[in-house]
Amino acid sequence: MSALGSGGAAAMPAGGPGRASRAPYRSVLFDLDGTLVDSAPDLAGAVNRMRRERGLEPLPLEQLRPMASHGARGLLQVGLDAQPKDPDWPALRDEFLRNYEQAICVHTRLFDGVAALLQELQRRAIAWGIVTNKLTRYTEPLLRQLDLGVPPGCVVSGDTAARAKPAADPLLLAAQRLGIDPAGCLYLGDDLRDVQAALAAGMDAAAAAYGYGGADAARRWGAHHVLEQPGQLLGLL
Repeated sequence: MSALGSGGAAAMPAGGPGRASRAPYRSVLFDLDGTLVDSAPDLAGAVNRMRRERGLEPLPLEQLRPMASHGARGLLQVGLDAQPKDPDWPALRDEFLRNYEQAICVHTRLFDGVAALLQELQRRAIAWGIVTNKLTRYTEPLLRQLDLGVPPGCVVSGDTAARAKPAADPLLLAAQRLGIDPAGCLYLGDDLRDVQAALAAGMDAAAAAYGYGGADAARRWGAHHVLEQPGQLLGLL
């Protein structure tokens, strides 16, 4: 399939009984990490720096990649066997976040097909925005350094709304800022909490099977659609 999703398999419907798709959609919201951008290399780099400084061998990226959507909690659990209940957890978390902030966009890239997808959304005048659980202090510098090619209509970070995903608050805030009806909006993400947030907000949900959650898990989340690659979204608009 091309970057714009033509010439290949269509997006797979994945909703359970009674979960009918409301496509075609008039607006789209995206998760960030694992959906629009592949930030796993830089997130893995932050925890591997901690391992090297403790005399440990770096872990391979493929071992850490599935934890990228779970932030410090998931990466420190795999990388250093650290848990939030541990006495040194706050210090380890802060060290990880400092490392990440210092090298936030070294190897991070858009997923294949995302740049062309965003350009096509702009051409079609489809309203779109970003809703992420990443805190503003990391979201803003990442987006400044990473060229999306097309500016989003809004960006809602993990500390922008009263509650983060899986609550509906950030998605509803994004809809308000875009001036769109949630019922006509599709939210695309790569984690179960993304599907939960979309459904709570009255939006249709699409699961990114190409993201960090993996294709098998994505098909179990009860989303209306499962996308094998970003360009397939265009067939839903």
